[in-house]
Amino acid sequence: MLDNITNPTTAPTRPSRKTEDLRTVAETARRPEHRYGNRPTMKDVAARAGVGLKTVSRVVNGEAGVTPDTERRVQEAIESLGFRRNDSARVLRKGRTASVGLVLEDLADPFYGPLSRAVEEVARAHGALLINGSSAEDPEREQELALALCARRVDGLIVIPAGHDHRYLEPEMKAGVATVFVDRPAGRIDADAVLSDSFGGSRAGVAHLIAHGHRRIGFIGDQPRIHTATERLRGYRAAMEEARLDVEDSWVSLGPTDPERVREAVTAMVSGPEPVTALFAGNNRVTVTAVRALAGREHPVALVGFDDIELADLLGITVIAQDAAALGRTAAERLFRRLDGIEEPPAQVVLKTTLIPRGSGEIPPPPSA
Repeated sequence: MLDNITNPTTAPTRPSRKTEDLRTVAETARRPEHRYGNRPTMKDVAARAGVGLKTVSRVVNGEAGVTPDTERRVQEAIESLGFRRNDSARVLRKGRTASVGLVLEDLADPFYGPLSRAVEEVARAHGALLINGSSAEDPEREQELALALCARRVDGLIVIPAGHDHRYLEPEMKAGVATVFVDRPAGRIDADAVLSDSFGGSRAGVAHLIAHGHRRIGFIGDQPRIHTATERLRGYRAAMEEARLDVEDSWVSLGPTDPERVREAVTAMVSGPEPVTALFAGNNRVTVTAVRALAGREHPVALVGFDDIELADLLGITVIAQDAAALGRTAAERLFRRLDGIEEPPAQVVLKTTLIPRGSGEIPPPPSA
């Protein structure tokens, strides 16, 4: 019977499940913990490749003096660790961060898509990164965003202003942050600005309606604190005055461009015993709502909108088109001229607009009007 007894000192033993679990926990604890934001450095690459820090620097920066075998080991270490060169530290040593900031009014507005893209293309051609954000038409948020970009040491700023006082940027500009305003001028400081001809474009659009027989023309625009809104209203009044036409108070509506407000304004103007026979819409958002509000009416109302809109060619919407891409490109080119050391007084560049007749602005008034 003793032959059937296993010797406990020599027989293989299987660890218990509890022991295996404890061993797994211990091994996990010994593994280096991955932490987001804890990026590998050149020191890590040097240790992995078994070379000096200077050798890694030469490989990373494409400098001579490294043997093919050593370069291969360094490149393998770089790939294994996922190392990326710290360009910000490198350019800071040269006094430039190779980045510029763009403060937009509303990222969701289709108008700013081509403008932003044009700025980005110019920045890319100059080897700079573009960082953008939206002020949401809030002056305080604009200031907060612009100063946050300055705190991150951008070389320059392109700002579509939401506010009227930009003195908060004076210290940054004196410290060397090149700044250009676009679409609207800066408030209470001297700075470069690139604008569309809002006054001339609006005057041309209203004159177009007058030329097609309209005498009662309504104007629906953005909030009166916005430079482009007041300039387009000024163009509307100038065209009416040049044609010796009176403007009734009820024919003008300024305010937020939310659909409900605009729809109410459209309905009020085209209703009543002496309705307007034509409308001038002060921006793309107003135009879109006006098209919807006027759809299906028994007696069509002529419409000209400032800003082109998507599908306007298919819908037959006459517009005053501004070149958003040219605005962005011109502003960015002016910014990089400043960054290249060109010394010249601040200037205001005004780009022309284009009247595009497509049908809605050529509708004649009804015979009884």
